[in-house]
Amino acid sequence: MKTIGRRACLQIAFCFVFFSLVLTADSALAQSGGELRFCLRSEPKTFDPLLVDEDASLSIRYLTGGVLVRVNRHSQELEPELAESWTISKDGRQITFKLRHGILFSDGSPFSAEDVAFTMQRLMDPALHSSTGDSFRSGSGAVSTKIVAPDEIAIIFPAPIAGVDRLFDQVAIMSAHSPKKEAAVLGPFMVAEYKAGSSVLLQRNPNYWKKDSKGRRLPYLDSIRLDIQPNRDVEMLRFKRGELDLINTLDSDYFDRLASSSPGLAHDAGATLDSDFMWFNQVASAPIPEYKRAWFASGNFRRAISQAINRDDLARVVFGGHAQPAIGPVSTSNKFWFNSKLKVEPYRPDAALERLKADGFHLQNGVLFDKSGNAVEFSIVTNAGSKPRERMAVMVQEDLGKLGIKVNVVTLDFPSLIERISQKFNYEAAMLGFRNVDLDPNGQMNIWLSSAEDHAWNPQQKSPATAWEAEIDRLMRAQASSVDPKKRKESFDRVQEIVAEQAPFIYLVNPNALSAVAASVEGANPGILSPQTFWNAERLTVNGTTRASR
Repeated sequence: MKTIGRRACLQIAFCFVFFSLVLTADSALAQSGGELRFCLRSEPKTFDPLLVDEDASLSIRYLTGGVLVRVNRHSQELEPELAESWTISKDGRQITFKLRHGILFSDGSPFSAEDVAFTMQRLMDPALHSSTGDSFRSGSGAVSTKIVAPDEIAIIFPAPIAGVDRLFDQVAIMSAHSPKKEAAVLGPFMVAEYKAGSSVLLQRNPNYWKKDSKGRRLPYLDSIRLDIQPNRDVEMLRFKRGELDLINTLDSDYFDRLASSSPGLAHDAGATLDSDFMWFNQVASAPIPEYKRAWFASGNFRRAISQAINRDDLARVVFGGHAQPAIGPVSTSNKFWFNSKLKVEPYRPDAALERLKADGFHLQNGVLFDKSGNAVEFSIVTNAGSKPRERMAVMVQEDLGKLGIKVNVVTLDFPSLIERISQKFNYEAAMLGFRNVDLDPNGQMNIWLSSAEDHAWNPQQKSPATAWEAEIDRLMRAQASSVDPKKRKESFDRVQEIVAEQAPFIYLVNPNALSAVAASVEGANPGILSPQTFWNAERLTVNGTTRASR
């Protein structure tokens, strides 16, 4: 009996050890996806998800912020996230979310409808000046919330918002009670360390709610290290050395070199929704001479500058053919919303000069003067470290030089540039770009409403400064409040036509989605919507460890 009992104990012990090893192995498999490494091109301006309006902060929000719904960057379909379902009222003024149960913030505090209400109230507070909130401003009046149950909330708008559910892709839910404020997150990763000027370290959110089809917790990655590196040469060198795992947006010359030496690592997903453009400062309080303010306020002047720029050369020379001449606010790759009646502004310097003459400008000894005898000269500011924009600025400088206009190109580090164009308004012209995440024009409310934060040429207007801006306000609100897709398109088509006529933004190119992904990264599927390479970061693995369920 003792022998039998001893054998039984040994068998039980062996089974226990084996079972423990299986559990340990499975746990390790589910919790060791390595560290993903890539660069931010500038210092993050904020970690507050409701105040995000530049690329570095946008990337961090995407990786850390939990949203009610998410636009799948590959399929472009809307998918449930923190909300398991939602309904929109027939009049388009109310959306009701049914929330998932048992979800915790990264600090362990529970998620409920109260957090959604808190987030929306804070988002829509005019004193916050949130560009994300601008997308929801379809009419005058306040946005209200009604907590139906701990897992159900209704959000009521003063006017209908077409496609309102897709807008919540950009709204990261904040905790109503956590003392950690924006550090308490619902996304797959959380900010663990921030070294100003150096790096941001994101670690796996231990309370992230998602699991894969085999029941293993996401994300697979242990961490993501984001080095702050504006220098593209250094970024590419580090990628080639294996110190970085991906480059989310790749300049065309680097792309061609990489495609030549390592074709499997270079990805061209085609034309993006993004655009690069320039604009003139029209802020009334800007510290610029009055006579220059008069130039910039003239639609004739802006259109002439647009006609004098050779966009085909920009796409061919600067981007090596990996870009398309831009037509307006909507890329041609946005099949439904693009106004097909519009064409690329043709390169016509002679017509540009005639247009300028209509405003009293004249050439004298190869120099262009205004009607008061002031030589036409202005500066374009752009972000240092962006070779495409630096090169485009130089080519624009050369094109306008043919009209007798002197252009000075000034490159600034990104934080200084943002401060100049959005706070101090101490600039004359700027060259930047917008990342368009959504196909729907409601995602551009924060650009086109005259009261909006990102109405770059003259932001935060108490009332529209011009009749055409007032008309754009009306049309944008009309398209946002209609539930008829045909009527919405008619309104937004007209917006695109006004933008072409008035040229508040002089659109230059729509770059292709060029990226680099190391062979050690598994699960990557680069696309045209931002973020192109890490949109599915929760399912990526590094160093050959594969466990994504697909």
